[in-house]
Amino acid sequence: MRVQKFAAFSDRDTGGNPAGVVLADELPDAEQMQAIACEVGYSETVFATPSADAWTVRYFSPTVEVPFCGHATLALGAALALKNGNGVFPLLLSSGSITVEAESKKNTMTAALQSFPTRSQATNDDVITRALRVFGYTRGDLDQKIPSAFINAGNEHLLLALNSKTRLSAMRYDFDQGLHLMNDLGVVTVMVVYAENEQLFHARNAFAAGGVYEDPATGSSAAAFAGYLRHIQWPCSGEIEIIQGEDIGMRSRIYAKIPKDAGDSIRISGQVRHIR
Repeated sequence: MRVQKFAAFSDRDTGGNPAGVVLADELPDAEQMQAIACEVGYSETVFATPSADAWTVRYFSPTVEVPFCGHATLALGAALALKNGNGVFPLLLSSGSITVEAESKKNTMTAALQSFPTRSQATNDDVITRALRVFGYTRGDLDQKIPSAFINAGNEHLLLALNSKTRLSAMRYDFDQGLHLMNDLGVVTVMVVYAENEQLFHARNAFAAGGVYEDPATGSSAAAFAGYLRHIQWPCSGEIEIIQGEDIGMRSRIYAKIPKDAGDSIRISGQVRHIR
């Protein structure tokens, strides 16, 4: 079975988050998809099959199936554009329907997805204390302008906002402790962010729940974070950029357009490069 490889949210010809893409006439069984994802070894591999005028899609990390993955969706969009030409492709996921739009021209590919509706929920002191302990931070490291929260745009994430880029770069955690925390809280990643200004953010995403220490670019958390900024009325003029993966040598750039209405879908976009 052919696995195509793309890096989504790349910074021109470098960086981005690699994903495997399998286009098949019929989806393999779950055990086979899980085995392929484990062999590929990327944070996610996406499997898609035609279904009337749409594509039925499933996502697998090296250890578990996940309900949604943003960077793998952009990678899928690039694969579909190369196969069928530029356009908008409806996707059928287990949790609902979204679209991915992709364009390939000359040596450049770009893609954008419309996320699921967003929602957020405040954390409590116990959750914050546990998370800070696992990641080696203190309450003095937190940015009080962006309160910690559970954020969601198809996947549940825990958000920690810091007041220092130096402290963000110092992010470390014990893998087993992080895995226990994420599983106990029911989150896919812990997203740690720093606001350089009102529209530019730096992020790191711990992904022990998926068998990966850190994700270089996370589209689902970017959408959830953008929705949360709207919820707290952050003054970003409807657009933000997130730099992720810089501290692990895989600099990625994620763009989000934020409509005004609470809960509405977020448009997440970026460049995609083909991994030969």
